[in-house]
Amino acid sequence: MTDTNIESLRAQHCVPRKGKEAGLSHAEVHAYLANLPGWNLTADSSEIRKEFRFADYFHTMAFVNATASIAHREDHHPDLEVGYNRCVVRYSTHDVGGLSLNDFICAAKIEDLRVGA
Repeated sequence: MTDTNIESLRAQHCVPRKGKEAGLSHAEVHAYLANLPGWNLTADSSEIRKEFRFADYFHTMAFVNATASIAHREDHHPDLEVGYNRCVVRYSTHDVGGLSLNDFICAAKIEDLRVGA
């Protein structure tokens, strides 16, 4: 397992991951989550998610657009649920059938977007 701290995750880039062997163990998932404040594992343990809150629609959409930029750059795309002053971000890696390191790399990069929101 690589270093689980948020700075280490932010410094990495996503690479293609396929098959169950590229998935993370329960222990690895919890080690990464411990370093990502507010991110939670879904009930079925197949995704991580976080709800972000904003002052208004403009700030929400700025966050969504910045998240889309990260997704494009990393070639790893979250599911987004967008409302007036909130956005729920959910990550999983379909090609591994659960969670991979890519999910946590992108979650860490999104945490940087909170400044000024």
